Amino acid sequence: LAAALGPLVARATGKDEPTLVSATVPVSAGDPVAQHGLARPRGASLWMQPDTGVAHVGIGEAWSARQSHAARFGVISVAWRMLLEGAIVETGGAPRGTGPLLLGGFGFDDEPVESEVWAGFEAGCMTLPALLLSATREGSWLTASMVVAPAGVPPGTMIQSLDQTWAYLSDAQVLPAGPARRSLAVRDRTPDATAWQGSVARLAGAVGRGRLDKAVLSRSITLEADADIDVTGVLRRLEASAPESTVFAFSRGSRTFVGATPERLVSLRGRELRTMAMAGSARRADDAGADDALAEGLLASDKEREEHEVVVEMLRAALAPVTQELSVPRVPEVVRFRHVQHLVTPVSGRLVDDADVLTLVERLHPTPAVGGTPRELALELIAEEEPHERGWYAGPLGWIDRHGDGEFVVGLRSGVIRGATATLFAGCGIVADSDPEREWDESSAKLQALGSALGRFEP
Repeated sequence: LAAALGPLVARATGKDEPTLVSATVPVSAGDPVAQHGLARPRGASLWMQPDTGVAHVGIGEAWSARQSHAARFGVISVAWRMLLEGAIVETGGAPRGTGPLLLGGFGFDDEPVESEVWAGFEAGCMTLPALLLSATREGSWLTASMVVAPAGVPPGTMIQSLDQTWAYLSDAQVLPAGPARRSLAVRDRTPDATAWQGSVARLAGAVGRGRLDKAVLSRSITLEADADIDVTGVLRRLEASAPESTVFAFSRGSRTFVGATPERLVSLRGRELRTMAMAGSARRADDAGADDALAEGLLASDKEREEHEVVVEMLRAALAPVTQELSVPRVPEVVRFRHVQHLVTPVSGRLVDDADVLTLVERLHPTPAVGGTPRELALELIAEEEPHERGWYAGPLGWIDRHGDGEFVVGLRSGVIRGATATLFAGCGIVADSDPEREWDESSAKLQALGSALGRFEP
């Protein structure tokens, strides 16, 4: 690191303005979950797709952008471009999607949250890690970044600190996690089953009366263990049980927002974008025949297809003005995960003009799959019915590189771990013929996606 950074720092030293300096070097392939576990006390984030081998582990903070208002996506995008304008970057031939990039997320809402569960999680925060480990199909890369300022920390001190951190991560070992055998006590359900079913009935009635097309109602459950929950063990089990999902972990002090989401919000490479409509759900069954029957019922259900089509039409309307090509299959497919199966329609397109991935995130969030439609009315009714704050649950999580490329997912199948306590979240799309008891059962199945990595409990 010292050899790679030294010449770049020399070019930045003496400049009047703070200057981003970043160097990327190839490294041997590592274990992202283990690296995150070792670095977590120093501040670390994980974004990983096990079945593709793509992962980012961010360690420390060289620079960050935080915003808590409606223009948060655009403000952070502009701040990132301004930082890059005078940057001195050496990528060493690393592919797109590596090198200096921002890693982080956004709350479901654009206002700061007051809940103790979400302490430290801003409405928008994207961080340039001091060290970034990136795994790709082409290889693995280590990026070291710092901002050299006239009156800042001496560059030599920053380089020494980065060198020491990397030496520690290179030498230490983390053992695999065993199965989640512990039993967890349910400390709180917000709301309880009676209140939840009442909310479902009211929202379904509003849809039936034509006030809106769909609203997504969420609930939370707080679990208590007999000892601090091993975050690395949870991530290891999610990696094994949900390899087709995006596994993530973002820490703020003693709290870590963790999950394995099946839903991509949007990815962008050059002008090629990909997104998906995921709405309409059914449980999994242990017996193959019963599982196939549930899948067939999902495809044949007017209620589930209606809920799904609302999301498809929103994606079409939001993306059509900025794309010259948009591919949307006419019939959804069933995609099966460990505890739940979903209706999914993959969508791809080509942008008319240059734009970064945050521009697309702003157009799409929140989709009807996590909010509802019409958007503003659905969000208003959700706020009236939900007694908890969503925080980063169902918000956009991901990364953006120096080209504006990136990928964001929706923070589902997720929860906040703090010591021996975990608060999990799940939601369901409500339309006119939604059955309150069935929606409770569906949300219980979704809670198990993360809950099974923690231990045994009754959702």
